[in-house]
Amino acid sequence: MNGSIPPQIVVLDGHTLSPISPGEISAAHPSWNGVAELGDLTIYPRTAPSELLERCRDADLILTNKVPLDAAAFAALPKLRYVGVTATGTNIIDLEAATARAIPVSNIPGYSTPSVAQHVFALMFELAARIGPTDAAVKAGEWQRSPDFCFTVAPFTELAGKSLGLVGFGAIAQAVAAIGHALGMKILVHSRSEKPSTVPVTWLSMDELFQQADVVSLHCPLAPETSNLVNEARINRMKPGAWLINTGRGPLVDEMATSKALRENRLGAFAADVLTTEPPVKGNPLIGAPNTVITPHIAWASVEARHRLMEILVENVRSFLDGKPVHIVNGVKSNV
Repeated sequence: MNGSIPPQIVVLDGHTLSPISPGEISAAHPSWNGVAELGDLTIYPRTAPSELLERCRDADLILTNKVPLDAAAFAALPKLRYVGVTATGTNIIDLEAATARAIPVSNIPGYSTPSVAQHVFALMFELAARIGPTDAAVKAGEWQRSPDFCFTVAPFTELAGKSLGLVGFGAIAQAVAAIGHALGMKILVHSRSEKPSTVPVTWLSMDELFQQADVVSLHCPLAPETSNLVNEARINRMKPGAWLINTGRGPLVDEMATSKALRENRLGAFAADVLTTEPPVKGNPLIGAPNTVITPHIAWASVEARHRLMEILVENVRSFLDGKPVHIVNGVKSNV
């Protein structure tokens, strides 16, 4: 990989991280120049499954955010030497197939922690203070028509004194715990293992957490054992009126059971930045369900987070080309 011929680097969905149309490039978007200096770079804004093999047939390195690489793709791309996921989660990659080919797979750890933690509370504050509906009512003229100096569109809630239950306790959940503690919330945690915390937390079983928390926030990885983690049985264990927040992965939540619980007033509110299918298909049961706030998978995407992501991505690619790959998730350090 260190020879005179530059490596062929293919980006499958570059628009996700940084738009590449000249009219869209600005200081708000990280530049691909750092990656371009490391090889012969081709950037595709988006890649359909039918386009994958043709676009990657000569690729030495593939960079992807959400375009999957399965076992068939690895078998059909004999030149491939490295896969860089431009995100933290790697569930889009068949890691077993990559390992069988001795292909290192790297990810981008830690880049979005402050932004996702902030977004958790943006969703929580929206549920608590009803800013969106109140702003819409003011702009619709309801304040002008009000006989009083103030009005409310719905009751709003104070977070201080409430119990915040965190499922998982990685870096993002720990940042959420710190913010919640600063707001005067009691922090409840369930995780596979207990970890040091900078704020007081109470460790509980999964069932105990769902029973005791006023707000449950999901921060565990998506795996077979966590698919539909929040199902009808778990929702039924929650306090009447409790809130559920999902900024992890959509399939952690049984969407039909959650919608049913919202419509039957068994669940107080639901806020999410992720859904099982993205973009959602028509008829998704959570779109239009009462007491919901849904954002389009943007918690990771602050300007600052995307710049950090690009910096780590350049480091990942350079380290691989130097023979010292970093942030490897499948244990393959070299394919030489």
